[in-house]
Amino acid sequence: MRLTGCLQGMTRTMPISADTKGMTMFNWKAEYAVGHPDIDSQHKRLFQLAAELHSSMLAGHGKEILNRVLNNLISYTKHHFAAEEQLMADSGYPDYLQHKAKHDQLTAQVVEFQKDFVAGRTAITVDLLQFLSNWLQHHIGLTDRKIAAYLHERSA
Repeated sequence: MRLTGCLQGMTRTMPISADTKGMTMFNWKAEYAVGHPDIDSQHKRLFQLAAELHSSMLAGHGKEILNRVLNNLISYTKHHFAAEEQLMADSGYPDYLQHKAKHDQLTAQVVEFQKDFVAGRTAITVDLLQFLSNWLQHHIGLTDRKIAAYLHERSA
């Protein structure tokens, strides 16, 4: 499923005003911590990069800046996924293949979105950012928490 397909028909916009200055839907919360220092550090960085994309969109930055910020987010996401997948492989994590498939699916969706964005076929919207925020919160809260629990159990 393409990311733009997930958002088709959604045209909600958010006005840029003094009220939205400094607001972001990508606030790291302690409850997102999974208890593994490396994973938690990388998750915090993902939230920072996503917040930067959100801020750039709200500020009305041009396509070049938005694409650079989006590219940074995608690059770091790939780095994080690779690191997390290496941890899973090294530890013999039993749900490795299912977890990696979720990573691969999101990566493919976001890369396809970026191609459409660069080609002018889509825009960065609040709905896209809400999708990413929900994905991060859900994936970290459920899927990544299982990895951390497994690693903790193995080290005990």
